[in-house]
Amino acid sequence: MQNPKTRLNAILFVLFVGVLMGALDIAILGPALPSIRAEFAVEERTLSWMFSAYVLASLISTTLMAKLSDLFGRRWIYAADVGLFALGSLLVVIAPRFEWVVLGRAVQGLGAGGIFPVASAVIGDVYPPERRGRALGMIGAVFGLAFLIGPLLGGVILAVASWHWLFLINVPLAMVLIVFSLRLLPAQRATRRVAFDAVGLVLLSLTLLALALGLNRLDVHQPGLGVLRLEVGGFLGASVLFLIGLVAWERRAPAPLLPGYLFDRRQLRLAYLLSGGAGFGEATLVFVPLMAVTVLGRYGINERNATWLLIPAILAMAVGSPLIGRLLDRIGSRLVILGGTLLMTVGFVLLSLGGGQLALFLSAGVLIGIGMSSLLGAPIRYIMLGEARAEERSLAQGLISIFTSVGQLVGSAIMGALTTSLGRTNPAYGYQMAFGVVAVISLVLFALSTQLKSRQQERQMIPLGEVAAHG
Repeated sequence: MQNPKTRLNAILFVLFVGVLMGALDIAILGPALPSIRAEFAVEERTLSWMFSAYVLASLISTTLMAKLSDLFGRRWIYAADVGLFALGSLLVVIAPRFEWVVLGRAVQGLGAGGIFPVASAVIGDVYPPERRGRALGMIGAVFGLAFLIGPLLGGVILAVASWHWLFLINVPLAMVLIVFSLRLLPAQRATRRVAFDAVGLVLLSLTLLALALGLNRLDVHQPGLGVLRLEVGGFLGASVLFLIGLVAWERRAPAPLLPGYLFDRRQLRLAYLLSGGAGFGEATLVFVPLMAVTVLGRYGINERNATWLLIPAILAMAVGSPLIGRLLDRIGSRLVILGGTLLMTVGFVLLSLGGGQLALFLSAGVLIGIGMSSLLGAPIRYIMLGEARAEERSLAQGLISIFTSVGQLVGSAIMGALTTSLGRTNPAYGYQMAFGVVAVISLVLFALSTQLKSRQQERQMIPLGEVAAHG
């Protein structure tokens, strides 16, 4: 009989590799874009659909895959997600036209959208509460690791082979993952069979799709960011209408896609707000190299080497996530998140006030990276594992992914608008003021964190299933 600890380690390894595969396929893409643009003769605006299709499909699939996982078991849906990711990779490799590349990226996104929430739910299923934090910390470290090694790995592969191999390598890896997933992951299904909420899924997908399209079309050169234009305000307005329709439908749906009890508790609402804030902060990191070129020119920083200034933040995230996971098991989520949001606030203040000094710039990156790992990694998902009942764990994790992604969309749009509008005459001032705004938002996250449950309250919490049964 297999040692239980060995089996848990094997499960964690399968989850780790699956999440890493999905995360790497974003980080590794940057070096390949010039070659893809040249082969298909497309401009940058068209090329951006490789990212947009992936993100939009991932957003739409997150709740679908999470719900299916809760209904039909983690094993089969995780394997299906990995299989979809491999299929999308293969479509990109054999694409005769750029439209096929975009289609392949969308299929990849459909698979990737379910991998992380299902992986987090598996940890809740197989790990005891006192060990969940460190397991989630290992999974959370994947994203920092991916963005650390992704560009380097992409450069190495491109030095010896064509860009197609960046995607083709996913296929055999996915096949191995599927085999081990079917052997190791839990196969329990929901004990109570319910109808699937197809109307809720369509309304949620339309809400997210309209929001993403509207935010991506904001134009800093237009009055009010172009919100009054049909292609911007129309999508944003449609997103609001779809959201209203979604809320109305879910309140009376016999088997709602988004059950009300996943929104009716303060701890849950705080988790969603913190997730959105984490996504907002993460998106602003994309602008760090652009700011570095503007304010650190005297140190020899230029367009070719500015990206390396993200390394302190990324490395801090990769190292910090496992350590924070261990802290979770000892001191609970509130103290961890309070410390992380405070460090993140200080880091963004340093960027805003002292961005012209290289030492302060690098120090800010370390502080922001550690702070981010307390939000994007294990702690918030740890909260959700404690709050959601077992048969809804995957859906709860999916909601965290959705709020994080929405925060990323809003963060990138707002940051672009602020840096452009405030920096028309002085770009350095624009970046400093924009990161000052991010520092204020980080401080708000710190204030929200004070309202989280204490470690003692987390340990004494009545499982949600018991609350439902007795309420």
